[in-house]
Amino acid sequence: MTSALDTLRESLIESKIDFEELDSSTLLLMVPGEKKLYTNVIFKVSDKTLSINAFVIRKPDQNIERVHEWLLRHNAATYLLSYAVNELGDIYLVGRLPIGLVSKEEVDRILGAIHEYCDSSFNILLELGFADAIRREWAWRLSRGESVANLEAFKHLQS
Repeated sequence: MTSALDTLRESLIESKIDFEELDSSTLLLMVPGEKKLYTNVIFKVSDKTLSINAFVIRKPDQNIERVHEWLLRHNAATYLLSYAVNELGDIYLVGRLPIGLVSKEEVDRILGAIHEYCDSSFNILLELGFADAIRREWAWRLSRGESVANLEAFKHLQS
């Protein structure tokens, strides 16, 4: 367990990803992105596995069935991680890796997968699950003369 934690720490330091040790077996980190500015991730090391838990988005406000269908369809093409829903309906990427396979190369692949899956799915999931809220936010900002720059990816929802 200690060597896997040491490998994780070294990999994160080399990748210039800040992390916090929550306890003797758990690391909290933020993986940077572009569309999704960062993803909160928990790495938990046990005697047998490295568990990965990365927050994607909160429970959708609408089209929950379509969101879940999208997640299931995309699970078939993911490496090590799968989209999952917790008891509150929030969406995560989750995965487990046998402890003996934890290496710097594998940690790098996991971090890359988290970045890719969270970033590439973010706007799609927001549009599917929060289109009405995005429209309301757009209108509210315009009514107050505020910037809609960070909503530009959803401009097509205004027509």
